[in-house]
Amino acid sequence: MHELSIATAIIERAGELARADGTDAVAAVTVRVGELSGVVPEALDFAFEVARAGTALADAKLVVESVPAHAWCEPCAEEFAVGMPPFFWCPGCDRPSTALRSGRELEITDIQPE
Repeated sequence: MHELSIATAIIERAGELARADGTDAVAAVTVRVGELSGVVPEALDFAFEVARAGTALADAKLVVESVPAHAWCEPCAEEFAVGMPPFFWCPGCDRPSTALRSGRELEITDIQPE
């Protein structure tokens, strides 16, 4: 389960950011997880629960914001949902798209101190 290594990295980075803001105690960490990131939000949540024990984030909550995958169609100048499994074919002009606008995110967006 690669979510455990991701959860560990989130905990380490969130701890660093919290210390840089002058606190050790963190109440919540918010992360954005793209639909095509390869991360299963439920598995990440479970891994976070396991990995946070004994750290400065031992009581922290993980808040996962899911980001849907969207592609851009240059000929139509339209953005469209890619879905899962991903389908990069424009529903407007029936052409393939190579420009992914969102859906691969995996980032910390907020840390709430206690």
